[in-house]
Amino acid sequence: MSIPANSVPLPLNPGAAPDASSSAGSSTPRSDRAFFGHPVGLGWLAFCELWERFSYYGMQALLVLYLSNYLFLPENIGHVAGIETLRAWIEGVTGPRSPQQLASVVFGLYAGLVYLTPLFGGLLADRLLGRTRTVVIGASMMALGHFLMAFEASFLAALACLLIGVGCFKGNIAAQVGALYVPGDQRRASAFQIFMLAVQVAVILAPIVCGTLGEKVAWHWGFGAAGVGMLIGLVVYLAGRRWLPPEAPRVSAARNRLEAKPRMTANERARLILLIALIPVLMLSIVGNQQFNNAFPLWSQKHMDLVMFGWQVPVTWLQAVDAFLSTATMIASLAFWRWWATRRREPDEITKMALGALMAACAPALLVIAAAQIEATGEKISFAWTVGYALLNDLGFANILPVGLALYSRAAPRRLEGLMIGIYYLHLFIGNSFVGWLAGLLDVLPGTQFWALHAVLVAAAGVILVLVKLLLGRVLEPQPAAQPA
Repeated sequence: MSIPANSVPLPLNPGAAPDASSSAGSSTPRSDRAFFGHPVGLGWLAFCELWERFSYYGMQALLVLYLSNYLFLPENIGHVAGIETLRAWIEGVTGPRSPQQLASVVFGLYAGLVYLTPLFGGLLADRLLGRTRTVVIGASMMALGHFLMAFEASFLAALACLLIGVGCFKGNIAAQVGALYVPGDQRRASAFQIFMLAVQVAVILAPIVCGTLGEKVAWHWGFGAAGVGMLIGLVVYLAGRRWLPPEAPRVSAARNRLEAKPRMTANERARLILLIALIPVLMLSIVGNQQFNNAFPLWSQKHMDLVMFGWQVPVTWLQAVDAFLSTATMIASLAFWRWWATRRREPDEITKMALGALMAACAPALLVIAAAQIEATGEKISFAWTVGYALLNDLGFANILPVGLALYSRAAPRRLEGLMIGIYYLHLFIGNSFVGWLAGLLDVLPGTQFWALHAVLVAAAGVILVLVKLLLGRVLEPQPAAQPA
C-alpha cells in the first residue's frame, strides 16, 4: 500500500533521526494532489523559484552586455575595486584579454560558480542550519547583491553576495521539491518539469523588464529591479512555508555522533559513482544552451538586424524570445510524455536526456548556416534565426536539465539528497566556465567554425548518454522501496 507523499514528511537533515514529531510540522492538512495533481507545496516552491529566477535572469541578461559595453571599457574598469587582481589572475591563465573576452570570462565564471556554491549550500543545510534557514539566508544575500550592483566600485562584492546567496538557495529549494514525494512516486519527473516551467515564465519577464530598464534607462535600474524580484521571492517562500516538508527536529552533536548511520549498499555506491562520472557528459550537453546568454548576444549585436519599425530592439529581448519558446517547448514536452505514457512505456531519464542532447545539437548547427550566409553576403541576418536556434535548443533542453534533476533526486543514496543536488549542479559550473572560454573564440574563429564546434560537443554528449544507457542503464533503474519490518 502506497503512502501519500505528505502524510509522513521526509526528514530533511541527514544527521537527524526520523521522529514522530516530524509529521506535525504543519497544523494545516495538505492535499497530495491539489496543485495540478501534485502537492500544494509544489505550487509555493515553484512561485518562489519564479521570482528568484526573475532576479537571477534579469541580472544575467544585462551582465555580459554591461561588462563589454560599459564597465570593462578602459575608461571605466579602474572604478571597480579589486578588478586588477582578478584580471591578473585570469590573464595569467588565458593570456591578455580584450574587454569582450574579459567580459565573457567573468560572466562564465560567475554563471558557473552559481552552480558550484549549491554544493556547499546543501552541506550547510544538511549538517547545520536546515533548509528553511539556509534558503532564507540565501534569498537575503541575493537581494543585497543585486542592490550592490548599482555601484561600480562594489561590483565584485555584489557578485560575491550573489554567489553565496544562490549557493544557499538553489540546491535546497530543489531538494524540497523532491522531498514532497515518496520514493517511487512517478510524479517526481513531471514535478521538476513544472518547477522548471516556473523558471521559464521568469526568463520571459526578466529580460523584458530588467533588460529594457538597463539598456534604455540606466544599467543600475535593471539591476535594482532584479533585487526587488528577489525580495518578492523571499516573501512568497515564507508565506508558503506551512505547505512544505517540515524541518526535522534538531538533535545535539553528541547524539548525532552516537547514532548509527546506515551504510550505503553496493547498488547505492555504484549509482553514486556513475552519477558523478556523468557530470562531464552533462557539461558537454549544455554548452550550446548556455551560450545563449554569453556569446550569442555579443554575436547578435554585431550580425543581426534588430531594428523593428525604426526602433532598435534591446539585445536582451532575444533572451525573452528564447524563454517564451522554452516555456512552450516545456509544456509540449510534458504533454507529449503524458500522452506517450498512456500508449507505451515511458523512457527512463537517461534515454530522455540522450534524445534531448541530440536534438539540442541541431541548434548551433543551424547557426552554422546563418554564419555562412553572413560570410557570403556581408549582410546582417534576420531575427528569424533567433527563433530557429531557440526552438531547436529548447526542444532538446526540456529533456535535459529538469529530467537530470529528477534523476539525481531519485537515484541519490539515502541521507545524501541535498549533496547530490549540489553535485548535479557541478556540470553547470564546469559548463559555464568552459562556455566563458569558448565565447572568447568569437574574436579568433569564423562564425561557421565557432558554432560547428558547439554542435559537435553537444552531439557527442548525446552519443555518450546512449552508450551509458546501453551499457550501464541497469545501475540507475529504480530500486524497490524497503518494506517495514
